Amino acid sequence: MKLARLLVVFLFVLISFSNTSANYLPAGNDGVIIHLSNGSNDPHRALMALTLALKMADDHDVLVFLDIHAVDLVLATAKSVEYKKFEPSKILLDKLLAKGAKIIVCPMCLEVINKTKFDLIKGAELADKADFFSFTSGRIITLDY
Repeated sequence: MKLARLLVVFLFVLISFSNTSANYLPAGNDGVIIHLSNGSNDPHRALMALTLALKMADDHDVLVFLDIHAVDLVLATAKSVEYKKFEPSKILLDKLLAKGAKIIVCPMCLEVINKTKFDLIKGAELADKADFFSFTSGRIITLDY
């Protein structure tokens, strides 16, 4: 009889611990960081990244971080980048902003090309280190282009 009670207690403890493993996952919506370093210098790569960001924005929090050559995509005076069957960059950026995606730009990369935050499209912002952690409440997945 004591063995049966011990077995029941052991099974209860085992079941309790197996159900708590899900509690170790962060609560909230998972987010995706799309890190984009290419712009008009590599239209295929740039538009693939923006297209993927747009698809992810249907179900997840999205942060698009642009640096190096990609900053030219979000300059207000820049021509829209086009490539084969992809939507143009200006349309993709507008759709991303409309879906609530956050678009941030490397401030030093703007300085290198003698531009400031005032040269950006409406909705794009200068990157701050807090942006990388505060745009979502769940896990963060990063994709680089």
